[in-house]
Amino acid sequence: MGVITYSQEFKSAIAPLRMFKALILDSQNIIPKIVPEGIKSVEFIEGDGGVGSIKKTNFAESSPIKYTKHKIDALDMDNCYCKYTLIESGVQFDKIDFVVYEVKFVAADGGCVCKMTSEYHAKEGCELKEDDIKQGKDKALGLVKSIEEYLLANPDVCA
Repeated sequence: MGVITYSQEFKSAIAPLRMFKALILDSQNIIPKIVPEGIKSVEFIEGDGGVGSIKKTNFAESSPIKYTKHKIDALDMDNCYCKYTLIESGVQFDKIDFVVYEVKFVAADGGCVCKMTSEYHAKEGCELKEDDIKQGKDKALGLVKSIEEYLLANPDVCA
């Protein structure tokens, strides 16, 4: 089983804790409001949002993926850090066994830098190429940018 790791960073005008709250802690309330055309709902099906909890995201009818389930592996509010694993999806991946994500928000220039790392674990005998995962990477970055825009337009949210 091979592993491909991708890291990306981007700057935001939003403070680290506020971005962390919107993207991680309160995502079940924030994300469906921001992208209702893509995501119907986000809910905890196990736990209350802490380590070990499982979060299910239900996508819109037009999406090729109907749902995903992520398990929270680590959560550190003081350092605005979260690690979680994609454990199930409504679409069968032909090459990917599971994906581990790490997200950390670090204070910078009155806002923050979002550091995101994704580890794609290939199924036995499969080889992953960047094209196999580019679409997912681009969607994740687009979601983060949408959250930033929403928070800029709504200064009381997650304040």
